[in-house]
Amino acid sequence: MKESGRKLIAANKKAYHEFFIEEKFECGIALAGTEVKSMRLGQCSLKEAYVQIKNGEVIIFHMHISPYEKGNIFNKDPLRPRKLLMHKKEIRKLEAKVKEKGYTIVPTEAFFNGSLVKIDIALAKGKKLYDKREALHEKDVKRDTDRAMKER
Repeated sequence: MKESGRKLIAANKKAYHEFFIEEKFECGIALAGTEVKSMRLGQCSLKEAYVQIKNGEVIIFHMHISPYEKGNIFNKDPLRPRKLLMHKKEIRKLEAKVKEKGYTIVPTEAFFNGSLVKIDIALAKGKKLYDKREALHEKDVKRDTDRAMKER
């Protein structure tokens, strides 16, 4: 699954617990120079981040990139909205799906593809509480069976 040159910066494990992931998209992100340097140090969080489409542009909100410690006046606000770079065709497809009831767009991973920063976003549908419980139960059962197989 890992391609050459792909280095994970941050993952949003909470998204897999809170949502059913329907489809994934890889897109670029518009960043300032000090933000890229900070991301190279792994100072990025996607936990509270969400994605919206406004005026035909895909924008990620509440993605926290810590200020670069050796930066100065060029450091940007850690929680500022950032534009995601996608093809218009993909944006229109996402916009049509989001207008349906229950669909949303969530970021799942931030990574380096070579020297470029990329974000994986997913078209997702929210889980109900009983779905979350069922997923946790399945995870526990799988863990127990793996342990039992390992002991034999």
